Amino acid sequence: MLKTNFENFTSDLNEVLNEFISINCDIQVNGKIVGETFYAEVIIDDKTYNYDYSYTATFPIEKKRLQKRFLKLSLYKALSNFTGVSLPWGALTGIRPTKLAYQQGDNFENFFLNTMLVSQSKTDLIAKILQTQQGIYRKKSGDGDLFVSVPFCPTRCAYCSFISNEISKEKLINGYIDGLLREIEASKKLIKNLRSVYIGGGTPVALSDELFYKLMQGVGKMNVEYTVEAGRPDAITEEKLKIMKEFGVTRVCVNPQTFKDETLLLIGRRHTAKDIMDKFALVRSYGFDVNMDLIAGLPDESLNDFKNSLNVALSLNPENITVHTLCLKSGSKLKESISKLSEGEVSKMVEYSHQRLQDEGFLPYYLYRQKYMAGNLENTGYSKPDKVCVYNVDIMEETADIVANGANAVSKRVTDTGKITRLGAPKDTATYISKVDKLIEEKISLFSE
Repeated sequence: MLKTNFENFTSDLNEVLNEFISINCDIQVNGKIVGETFYAEVIIDDKTYNYDYSYTATFPIEKKRLQKRFLKLSLYKALSNFTGVSLPWGALTGIRPTKLAYQQGDNFENFFLNTMLVSQSKTDLIAKILQTQQGIYRKKSGDGDLFVSVPFCPTRCAYCSFISNEISKEKLINGYIDGLLREIEASKKLIKNLRSVYIGGGTPVALSDELFYKLMQGVGKMNVEYTVEAGRPDAITEEKLKIMKEFGVTRVCVNPQTFKDETLLLIGRRHTAKDIMDKFALVRSYGFDVNMDLIAGLPDESLNDFKNSLNVALSLNPENITVHTLCLKSGSKLKESISKLSEGEVSKMVEYSHQRLQDEGFLPYYLYRQKYMAGNLENTGYSKPDKVCVYNVDIMEETADIVANGANAVSKRVTDTGKITRLGAPKDTATYISKVDKLIEEKISLFSE
């Protein structure tokens, strides 16, 4: 149980507390300002820890930011002292460490290491990502990416918490696609400088050939990076690939998650590792770049199992490999059976992938973190040189507008000052269909301001 005299920061402090999965104590976090010093006191059971920080803030928003930082940092230091555990990301709990690094500028490494107590290895990883993003990362007025959500899958994976329905049980697909096409048509007019198109989900290729063609026709042929989340090999067909080729798709995501058949069955996938390899070869025969996802920390998988999956993925030679750390979110089947995952083997998996992928010439180029990740680690995308996925950089660094379409899609308008305004769509298909025209009006208003 955590209490603080800064009650508006309770949730932020709980984010730090949740990183220490073994803690089950009463904790009090207090802070006060005296002159140009911020004093923090952390009480854990019968132990008291005191910290002080130089404090200078001109504007209210800066004052609030520093107060929150000092309190979180103090709680982290106290918990680390109390448990004897130092976490790889130190006191950082945010989703986008790279975005924070950009904000800190040339001094970010000193800030990460000495202020936020991030490990040297994670600080070095961020530095490499920023280097890889050179030439891709930019802030330019009018830049935007078009995102399309197709929230249907052949089956629901046990780890998944996305709003996605099994397509065989969905009765509103035709109405959903009709509404989605109206929204897409309105959205295309809102982007001045189109950077990329990304059709995700879900599994967009789970649609019938007729509906998939209708969707692609609505998006149109684009002369930019154009990605379709094929994802599940049991939904990839030659006809779908022909349709993608016709409309100028440049990238296809083929996401094995693992190449161990027993795990695939356990997590609810109706295909084998051989199916993945066969469909990869089919996708490659059409000349598409390929993005692949693997997950470290899947149930009952050892370090050797993960090594094997990564080595198989490398043998296929895709352009992008993203290594996700299993995240136990509310709404996933695995969440019901596993409450927490410890670092242990998962950390070894992540470190192995980092070294192995770089040894094979892949460069880390984007990274994000989530709550309830195994080992308090991260998801990292790796790319061959000159094959960085623009959409992944834009959405993670929040430097361009995201004009998002479909159920549970979140549009973001980024101003020249960096202010971000979000517009979320209804999560379920029935509500989305009933409100899509109002959503279009709100979106036009947002991006026309």
